[in-house]
Amino acid sequence: MREISTSQITDAVARMCQEANFLLPEDVTAAIARAAEDEPSDVGKHVLQQILRNAEIAAADHVPLCQDCGLAAIFVELGQDVHIVGGAFQNAIDEGVRIGYRDGYLRKSVVRPPIFGRVNTKDNTPALVYVDLVPGDRLRITIMTKGGGSENMSALAMLTPADGAQGVKEFVTRTVEKAGSNPCPPIIVGVGIGGTADHAMHLAKKALLRPVGEHNADPETAALEDDLLARVNQLGIGPAGFGGRTTALAVHVETHPCHMASLPVAVNIQCHSARHKEVVL
Repeated sequence: MREISTSQITDAVARMCQEANFLLPEDVTAAIARAAEDEPSDVGKHVLQQILRNAEIAAADHVPLCQDCGLAAIFVELGQDVHIVGGAFQNAIDEGVRIGYRDGYLRKSVVRPPIFGRVNTKDNTPALVYVDLVPGDRLRITIMTKGGGSENMSALAMLTPADGAQGVKEFVTRTVEKAGSNPCPPIIVGVGIGGTADHAMHLAKKALLRPVGEHNADPETAALEDDLLARVNQLGIGPAGFGGRTTALAVHVETHPCHMASLPVAVNIQCHSARHKEVVL
């Protein structure tokens, strides 16, 4: 049994909150740069170039990539041979978020309660924490700082098995078309298929953590990703919604077995500030 202290977790989360908001991942930067080269629209090309310039300034000056510094969604792979000592796990993560957002001068966007009153918690807590128990003695923590504009474009459909792949394609494409410029394209589209309604939504968000353009390991699902990306980019929404070929940088699909009577499909969209960081303790 390997011990990991809550202070280690807090320090790691605090650091990642700032790094995620200041540093656009290399895979995202490379995808935007490729899109800027290929985009036929002059306005779209200019938007993509400005996004890259914005990322350069954010990294150099340690300022946020976007004014919306997001809600902290934390994905955890907890080794079953790890013993967390020194306090409660959720408290350790929340303290890291609190410190990271305070010291990084990041906008705090969390309100409590969600419907009556909606008072800002003033420290961006509590974080959303998803935990998977895995073999081993390591703790992997991945933070996604998810903006409200893209999150608001999420959608869920409980399709019938008879709808099949065509129904999935039509639903995902309609969802992106309806979103339009709201999620700040170019976007990354996360799609979750299977499980139950709640699990499909979780899969869709988790799909956004995959390196941009990395295909699903299953050949049929990978082909579905390519088809969906082509359909989305044929919509003509383009960078920042000004028109063009680059509406999405990638479509990532994750699947899970489901009930024979069900075909849940979820969509979670990420904006061009696809911010996430990872650490293994």
